[in-house]
Amino acid sequence: MTPPRDTPSDADARRKGHDAPAAPGAADRATEPATGAGVLWMIAAMFCFVTMDTFAKELVKSHSVVQVVWGRFVFQVLVLSVILAPRLRALMVTENLRLQLIRSVLLLATTALYFTGLKFVPLAEASAIMMVSPLVVTALSVPVLGERVGARRWAGVVIGFCGALIIIRPGGEAMQWAALLPLGAATIYGFYQVSTRFLSHSESVLTTLCYSALVGAVVMSTVVPFQWTPLTPWQWALLFGAGAFGTVGHFALIKSFTAAPAAAVAPFTYSNLIWAAIYGVLVFGDWPDHWTLVGAAVIAGSGIYIYHREQRAKRLT
Repeated sequence: MTPPRDTPSDADARRKGHDAPAAPGAADRATEPATGAGVLWMIAAMFCFVTMDTFAKELVKSHSVVQVVWGRFVFQVLVLSVILAPRLRALMVTENLRLQLIRSVLLLATTALYFTGLKFVPLAEASAIMMVSPLVVTALSVPVLGERVGARRWAGVVIGFCGALIIIRPGGEAMQWAALLPLGAATIYGFYQVSTRFLSHSESVLTTLCYSALVGAVVMSTVVPFQWTPLTPWQWALLFGAGAFGTVGHFALIKSFTAAPAAAVAPFTYSNLIWAAIYGVLVFGDWPDHWTLVGAAVIAGSGIYIYHREQRAKRLT
């Protein structure tokens, strides 16, 4: 299994002279472009996911969640099949079939729980509840991935979670029974992100993407006939859009965790709150109140501030 790029042992070896001599801090500076790319991939992934969620929220108003989840995965398979047709057979070869299947089931469970929650919870609030997932990622990145998590990274996810609590306001409207659905989705999604990072050490990005789409499509195709209702051309377009944006989003997510440590990019999942607030206003007419705006500012600001502080500290070492 290929080791993760720029692990602490790699940096130590370079400093000890096992590779070309490096000035103090040179190894850390070398990782900055990769970490920055990981952050940009994460922000792009969040935009795609919120766009997909917006389409799904519109569809679950009149169709079953099963049908919407089915469309999300089936159209992702179709998009990938067209784009990757010459390479598809080779891409399905994996040395980690069991982990690929587990990861795919985690994504399917996350999608089903979250889309169900969108029937009852506004988009911005549901997105805020999903922000539990970075805490799960950070907690698991130490024992599972062997990554070092510094105080600044912990501070980033904790402060961001406090911003999510400002939006949720325990005891308020968002904390109804339906809030348990996106909360469960967030917990499972944290495990999904960690498995994505683990697979990125040895598997092609496209292989991982293909498996997650195919497993979801096959499983949902066995149950969707019992939940089927007719779709208009516009609704078919929304289903296709959900699949297309889901495809791009998960590609960007995998690229993010391939380029940078999980705990470094996890705080930037908070950017989805900004996209959710924008879509909520433009599509559903849900204007966020002042608490939602305050919480979103705390979440986005904490992640960006902590990231830049870490980069500054690396340059000074």
